[in-house]
Parts: sequence; structure tokens; C-alpha cells
Amino acid sequence: MTPHMDHNSTPHDPDASEQAPGERRQISRKGLLKAALVASAAPLLAGGGVALARDAASTGNGPLAPTPECDDGDDPTPPQMEGPYFKPNSPRRTSLVTPSTPGVPLTVSGYVFGRSCRPISGALLDFWQADTNGSYDMAQFNFRGHQYTAADGSFSLTTIVPGLYPGRTRHIHVKAQAPGGRILTTQLYFPNEPRNNTDALFDPELLMNVRNVGNGRQGSFDFVLDVAQTPGPSEPPTKPPTEPGTSWASGTSYRAGDRVTYGGVAYRCLQAHQAISGWEPPNVPALWERG
Repeated sequence: MTPHMDHNSTPHDPDASEQAPGERRQISRKGLLKAALVASAAPLLAGGGVALARDAASTGNGPLAPTPECDDGDDPTPPQMEGPYFKPNSPRRTSLVTPSTPGVPLTVSGYVFGRSCRPISGALLDFWQADTNGSYDMAQFNFRGHQYTAADGSFSLTTIVPGLYPGRTRHIHVKAQAPGGRILTTQLYFPNEPRNNTDALFDPELLMNVRNVGNGRQGSFDFVLDVAQTPGPSEPPTKPPTEPGTSWASGTSYRAGDRVTYGGVAYRCLQAHQAISGWEPPNVPALWERG
């Protein structure tokens, strides 16, 4: 078992399987068949997005299935498979960009849950990705950073849409670890990418919900770590459905279809979530629409 790391380091398994940076992965026939078979396997929301763990948790329909690990399409998943571009000891930060960073702005947010639908506070998330040209920085720590989930299990990452490089679809790498737990090494994918059907690593269960917002994009994904939990009577937090005209309030659990007012304007909830400061309806069009 890998210990939970301190704030100045990130997990790394020295026995992890890696390729040389210049070596291109061979996409197998089995991998191609897998991608074709599972292209429509991810559960969907009524609005067409991928179902999030928070939606399943809010219904109380039993334990959540853990987030799948990265798989090479042929062999059993090697523990801590991370590919050739991981670097330990990334800086602690929630933004991987500056105002002058080239690329399409992207915000990825969500929650980390255990198997019993309860949020995990202080879970480590270590992200790394390619820049807009499809290149990884191996000399420094550009587009690399780790963070810890808040008390309600939430996280938010500010970055750009990663570029493409030969043999892979668009993706973001991540290591996720509950305090004292084992490390999950996986990847997040973008919907409607042509290369999703030919990438042997692609798994539809790892698709983010992504929408265009202004000149950028917003993605959401909930991680479910394989952590045993004692189910709580009200975890994730639930409250009675909101009535039209109810004021938005931080800490409230909203369901799709709930209506609130904020700043004198009416909004309708698009995705079930627990509100936190900074997620006021005008700020998160992925969660709220006017009307």
C-alpha cells in the first residue's frame, strides 16, 4: 500500500511500466475492437451528457462502482501504469496556466467519492497533460500540478484543452489517492473526439461531461475510489427539493431541475451537485441555466 503523500510531493511507483518518450504505442486489433464495442457503453444523462457519480449517489441506489483504471486494451491493468511522461514532486496548485498561456481554456471540476457514496476529504489528485501542441514538458513542471479535495470532496482544475500527438486521443492524466489509500492512475477523456474510436486506451467510463462556455470549455467528472465506507444516513448530503423562488445557498444539494434565484434572476439546475462558494449560478453555466 502506498502511503498518502505530504503537500510537497506526489506519489510515484518506481516499478511502474513506462515507455521511452520517443517510443510510439502500437494499437492492437483487440484494442480497436474494444474501442468500437464500448463507444456507447457509458451511462448517459437525459440531456445527453455522461452520468456522474453524484447523480447515482443522490438516488441512494446502493454502492458506487469505482472509477476504472487505465487499461492498455490487451493485458490486465498493471498497478500504477502511468505512461512515459509522469514526473513526481509536481507543485501544489489548482491552476496549470497563466493568462498568456496559449490554448483553449478548460476548467475541470467534480468530486471524489468512496464506494458508499460519501465524499472523501483531503484526497490527492495529481494531474499532468500535454500542451496545446501535444508536447509534454519533461524539463520543468509546465502543465503539472497536484491538489487536495475540499471537505465536501470537491476539486477544480484550471488548464487548457490538451493537444494531440501520434497514437493517442485527447486526454488528461491523473493520479487519485484517498488519505492512506492506494493510488488510482487513470486518464480523463473528451467526448466526440474522432480518435476515441482508434485509441486502445480509451474507455468511455472515463469520459468527462464537457461543454463550450464563451471562448473556453468546462468539464466535469466524479472519481469513485475503491475505498470501503460505512454508509451514512444522509451522505451525500440531501435536502428537500427546492421550490421556485428559493435563493441559491452554498452547502445546499441541488438536483437536476431544481429552480433558484440569485441576484434577482431565476435559474434551473442542469446537473445534480452540492453548491460551494464560487459556484454561484452566473459563474457555472455547466450547472445552471437562466429561466
